[in-house]
Amino acid sequence: MARAPGLSVRLKLTLSYAGFIMVAGALVLAAVLVFYLYFLPNGWIYAPTGEFLIDRSLLLRSFAPFMAVALLCLLVFGLLGGWLLAGWMLAPLARITAAVGAAANGSLAHRIRLPGRRDELRDLADTFDTMLARLEAHVGEAQRFAANASHELRTPLAITRTLLEVAAADPGHDSAELVERLSAVNARAIDLTEALLLLSRAGGQSATELVDLSLVAEEAAETLLPLAEGHGVTLDTTGERALTLGSHALLLQLTTNLVHNAIVHNVPERGTVWVATGTYPGGVALTVENTGPPLRPELVAILVEPFQRGSDRARAHHTGVGLGLAIVDSITRAHSGTLTLTPRAAGGLRVTVCLPAPGRAQFGSVPAPMAR
Repeated sequence: MARAPGLSVRLKLTLSYAGFIMVAGALVLAAVLVFYLYFLPNGWIYAPTGEFLIDRSLLLRSFAPFMAVALLCLLVFGLLGGWLLAGWMLAPLARITAAVGAAANGSLAHRIRLPGRRDELRDLADTFDTMLARLEAHVGEAQRFAANASHELRTPLAITRTLLEVAAADPGHDSAELVERLSAVNARAIDLTEALLLLSRAGGQSATELVDLSLVAEEAAETLLPLAEGHGVTLDTTGERALTLGSHALLLQLTTNLVHNAIVHNVPERGTVWVATGTYPGGVALTVENTGPPLRPELVAILVEPFQRGSDRARAHHTGVGLGLAIVDSITRAHSGTLTLTPRAAGGLRVTVCLPAPGRAQFGSVPAPMAR
C-alpha cells in the first residue's frame, strides 16, 4: 500500500517529549511568578532596619528574560534528551523491522530473538518469532505435500499410459483385462483425488454442534463391521458418553479413518481392534488400538504426514492412498484437539484423540489402555 511520507516515530516522540517539558517548565515558572506577585506588596515597605521599595513592574521586566532563557534551555534539553531517549526506546523496532523485511522477501528462517526482560516490544518480538516458526513449518509441510501429491498422482497416470501403450502394440490383447486394470487404476486415482479434497477441507470446519464421541464410535464400528469380518478382525467398542463441540461429519470421518486403518493394518488372522471413549478434566478422548506387527517409534512419529507408510503397511491389502492419518490430524487440529500415536509393546498401534469438552470441564480420567 503506497503511503505519503511523514514524520518518523522517533521524531514524533522527540517533539512530544520536548513539548511536555516545555509545558511543564512554563507552568513551574508561571507558578513562581504568581507566588511572588501575590505575596509581595507593591510600593514602599517600612521595617525597623530600613525602607524597601518593591516595584512589581520592574520585577516582571526582570523575570521575563530569565523565563525566556529558561524555556529555551528546556527546549534544547527536551529535544536532545527526547531524541536520545526515543532512539533508545525504539532500538528493538529496528530488529523487528529487519525480521519483517526478511520474511517479506521469503526468508522464514530468520528470528528476532530480542534479549532483555519482558515488555511490550519483547512480547511482540516473541510472538513474531513464534509466527515465523509456525509459518516456516507450514510452508515446509506444504512443499513436501505438493511433492508427494505430485508423485502419487503421477503413478496412476504412468500406469495408465503403460497399459495403453501395451494395448496399442498388441492389437490382439485381451480388451476385457485391459478395461479391468484401467478401471482399478482409475478407481485408485479417484480415491486419491477425493482424499486430497477432504484433506484440504478438513482444516476449516465450520459446523459446530454437540457431538457424542461414543455414538460416533459405534456408528463407525457398525459401518466397518463387514470389512473387519472380511479381514478376520474382531471389533470391540466400549466407553462412556463423551460430549464435545464440532462437526459430526468430520468427527465421524476421523473415527472411521482410525478404525479403518486399525482393521487393514492388523495381523493376518484373529486380529483385534479396540475402540474406547472417555472423559478427563476439561476434555474427552477417543482411543483406537489394534493388534499388528511391531512398529518402530521413529516410523510412528511420521505416520501423520501425508503419503507416509511403513514398509509392511505399504505392501498390505487395502493400503489406501496414505492420507488417512493426515486427514485425522487435520480434523483434530481443526477441533483444537491433540493427536497422539504410541506403538504397543505387543505390536500394533494406539491412537488417542483428545478434544475439549463443551462448557464446564468434565471430571474423569483418560481411558487407560487395557492389558492386551
